[in-house]
Amino acid sequence: MSLWKQWLQQPQRVWLRRALFQVHLWTGLALGVYIVVLSVTGSALVYRRELVALLSTPQPAIDPAARKLSPDELKASAQRAFPDYEITEIKEASTRRTVVVHVMVKRNAETKDRLFNPYTGENLGDAFTWGERAVLWTVRLHDELLFAQRGRFWNGVASALVTLSCLTGAIVWWPGVNRWRRSLIVKSGGGWRRFSWDLHSAMGAWLFLFILMWGVSGFYMGVPEPFTALVDYFWDPNSLEERPGDAALRWLTRLHFGRWPNGSLKALWAVIGLVPAVMFVTGVIMWWNRVVRPRRAREVAESRVAEPV
Repeated sequence: MSLWKQWLQQPQRVWLRRALFQVHLWTGLALGVYIVVLSVTGSALVYRRELVALLSTPQPAIDPAARKLSPDELKASAQRAFPDYEITEIKEASTRRTVVVHVMVKRNAETKDRLFNPYTGENLGDAFTWGERAVLWTVRLHDELLFAQRGRFWNGVASALVTLSCLTGAIVWWPGVNRWRRSLIVKSGGGWRRFSWDLHSAMGAWLFLFILMWGVSGFYMGVPEPFTALVDYFWDPNSLEERPGDAALRWLTRLHFGRWPNGSLKALWAVIGLVPAVMFVTGVIMWWNRVVRPRRAREVAESRVAEPV
């Protein structure tokens, strides 16, 4: 049987497939915590704007008919709210819909930036809440692993390895011409071990392009130089108009974050964003059942045989 026919009918016997299986297995295990963290935080950050709006201090809407307090009146309101503090700065900030007054207060080495209602002088809360800090911390964890620019680079390197795991997984997935349809569904009644195998296989097949996109786009955002060099190679780097390569990279970034105006599409992105984490969990279960448990059983059997009677 030729190598090609063997690959089509019995790929499990092809040595290259067995080698790529090892690459896929150990890359996935090595990146496990990274994959879970990036998967969960990425899904949460699809709703980054909504989370910030929910967790930030509510701001009053602009009311053209209402009278704003004078700086002295605002200072008196702030002093009543913080009698032991010195009022160091009062500054109004507004958007198209809201208006608020920032009041900086200081006591010894402690400073606070508080928001006040410009119409009533009410103390609204912190200018930067703990919830907003938590969202920002999650963003830094997802984008740069909490290590600033150096973390962004290593994030890109890890994403390249995720891409490698994704591609090798696609090759390893192929079960042969007579079985590939069965690898697209999760069968019932086979026990939890079989369920883990089917779920890992089916999710990898159906959502391959999503996982590949996240790996490639994460690589681009962490290590952009190879991508921009490729665009410059095929299109004029001195062009003042947007090049097709630039548009492709911009779309790659948009696809990565999935912050669409369409609510259903955004929800879809958030749910599918959890798939890499599920893939890792099911992969670990498969590895444990196929490698660790048999090895432990052999060790137990050998120890019993070696015990003196």
